[in-house]
Amino acid sequence: MFQVRTDLAVEARELYSKEKKREVPGVEVKKEEGEKISIVRVKVLDEIGEKYMGKAKGNYITIEVPGLKHPDEDLKDEISQQIAKELKALINNTESTKSLIVGLGNWNVTPDALGPKVVERVLVTRHFFINYNKQSDETFANVSALSPGVMGLTGIETGEIIKGVVEKTNPDLVICIDALASRNMNRISTTIQISDTGISPGSGVGNKRLGLNKEYLNVPVISIGVPTVVDAATMVNDTMDLIIHSMKSEAEVGTEFYRILEDISKDEKYSLIKEVLEPFMPNTIVTPKEIDELIDNLAIILANGVNMALHPGIDLKDVNRYIK
Repeated sequence: MFQVRTDLAVEARELYSKEKKREVPGVEVKKEEGEKISIVRVKVLDEIGEKYMGKAKGNYITIEVPGLKHPDEDLKDEISQQIAKELKALINNTESTKSLIVGLGNWNVTPDALGPKVVERVLVTRHFFINYNKQSDETFANVSALSPGVMGLTGIETGEIIKGVVEKTNPDLVICIDALASRNMNRISTTIQISDTGISPGSGVGNKRLGLNKEYLNVPVISIGVPTVVDAATMVNDTMDLIIHSMKSEAEVGTEFYRILEDISKDEKYSLIKEVLEPFMPNTIVTPKEIDELIDNLAIILANGVNMALHPGIDLKDVNRYIK
């Protein structure tokens, strides 16, 4: 049976609520509606919430910006400031905090290149702290960065590479940036998820690896993800729903044809999708044709947000001056 693939906590919650007609047990949801930016805060409270959501216990902050597909400079700055604000609320940051930024993904595949492109724009300073034998600074934080690639390029589990770097450099915090998968095409590149529960590299393209979390790395892990792909089976499933709904509205109630449409179960629909797609396009994902521009814009927005969140002396007027 096909399972609807999504890495977004807000979508997992929507799927459960739509099917069960009630809120997810063990989950707290708060919404903040804005003119350009809306925020949904999903908090998985306990093991019951973990079970129904399929997400680890913790906070999932979803920033939704419909205009992000075609942003102007003011909107980019506004989103970066919001990201910085949310990160600061999750991070116990001091002048001596050492952070490691990890850009997950394959830089050779555009929809999966978000993490490495963000790392290119992160202001790294650890080498200065070492060279000048400093423990803290009023303007800059101690920040290092890494793009470990993917297992297909290195032959090494991404989690093993990061764990080795963490053990060697001893950061107080790890921030991971990765591309995610959504179940809704409208959320591609318009939704940013921030979480304090870590992340599984490769989840956006269905390749689950070692989980990067506090339990594995022994330091707090913040994840930032943006959906860049949609599972093809999910799109087919949604299209079938629309077709069936349209046919039911046209069919006469009580007729045999109407009863056939009424009796199509979710499991039967998934089985049909699997049977049709498996020979031609198994595990296919879909991404927008303008993904290159979208990734470039997102990289700037996320990097600026991370820079402002970590470096105490850097604000909006500085970020683009330091990073080209």
